[in-house]
Amino acid sequence: QVQLVESGGGLVQPGGSLTLSCAASESDASIAAMGWYRQAPGKTREWVARITSGGDPDYSDSVKGRFSISRDGAKNTVYLQMNSLKPEDTAVYFCNAEGFSGRWYYTRAWGQGTQVTVSL
Repeated sequence: QVQLVESGGGLVQPGGSLTLSCAASESDASIAAMGWYRQAPGKTREWVARITSGGDPDYSDSVKGRFSISRDGAKNTVYLQMNSLKPEDTAVYFCNAEGFSGRWYYTRAWGQGTQVTVSL
């Protein structure tokens, strides 16, 4: 099973930027997309963004226009560029690898998570 390792989290002031990386241990043709979720304290995990193996991105309304997801196929790595960060973006960010059933995406693997804190 593919393993995912995130990096790039940290502390940033409101309005600042951070870039998260997610490196997959191997290339797997059954992975249809890779994406990011986040979980704030006391809240359920929420979907943030996804990029398909074909390079098509999609974003939740809460981050659209501020975050950008991209991929480097040669490095099996996905990036999440986060701009104009807000305190409500504070959360543990998880990378995931997804399969596609023909109707919906489903998670095949999770990373361990990386903390992002937006605060003065």
